[in-house]
Amino acid sequence: MPKTPTTVRARWAGVAAFAFTLIVLPTLSAASLSSFSAPSLDVTSLSATAPAPAIEIARAPSPCPTNMALVGSSCIDAYEASLVEIAADGTEAPFSPYAPPNGHHVRAVSRPGVVPQAHISMVEAKRACQASGKRLCHAKEWKTACKGPESTRYPYGNSRVDGACVDTNRTSPMAVLHQGEHTARTMNDPLANQQEGTLEPTGSSAACTNGYNVHDMVGNVHEWTDDASFRGGYYLDTTLNGEGCEYRTTAHAAAYYDYSTGFRCCADAGSVDDDG
Repeated sequence: MPKTPTTVRARWAGVAAFAFTLIVLPTLSAASLSSFSAPSLDVTSLSATAPAPAIEIARAPSPCPTNMALVGSSCIDAYEASLVEIAADGTEAPFSPYAPPNGHHVRAVSRPGVVPQAHISMVEAKRACQASGKRLCHAKEWKTACKGPESTRYPYGNSRVDGACVDTNRTSPMAVLHQGEHTARTMNDPLANQQEGTLEPTGSSAACTNGYNVHDMVGNVHEWTDDASFRGGYYLDTTLNGEGCEYRTTAHAAAYYDYSTGFRCCADAGSVDDDG
């Protein structure tokens, strides 16, 4: 049968393809050429790379106990102090915030949501702090804590805000109970701070704080410092003897106390354990 041009072209095309394979793919065996196919692709190898496990950064423990705030190199009670009384067997029970602790074995604690101690002198406040391994605040560190990281006149800012602290539209217990009489007898009446619109539990005013997370340093009760003054004002007055954190009263001796006087404790950072 004569070879047609088409047959010849087809034969030469096959020869050329075989030659190309031998030249370009010399490593393939003859057996592989007879059944050559593209290698399969493992799609699992193309999956997104799994995220690296989160790295936890260890944080140094606070050098201050629970319910104390770190301010510079000092630990400062986050809340105005309340008292617990220590019995002969070592057990503790809350001490009345409406009575002077003179002659009682008490120690100071810093706790939220409790009525802060009033009717306390600088002498007794200092003793109560020491019983918890703390000390009465130095005037400078108290003021620094009150003004906050931004060093403002009030804990919350430079301008007074009515109702931000416990110092707005409060009731005078002396007017209610004693027709305005202000004497040692009337001003230590246990009923004074139990009248509506007077003292509030610690931390009740959410706005009365700052970046240090200390509460009620203006209003509620005056706070003794170790220079024999009391600071921050109380619920009826945070302006007469200075504005807000600048408020300072020096008119009374260290043994003085009444329904308006309270305190909080301080300590050097790292020097005191948690007070429970």
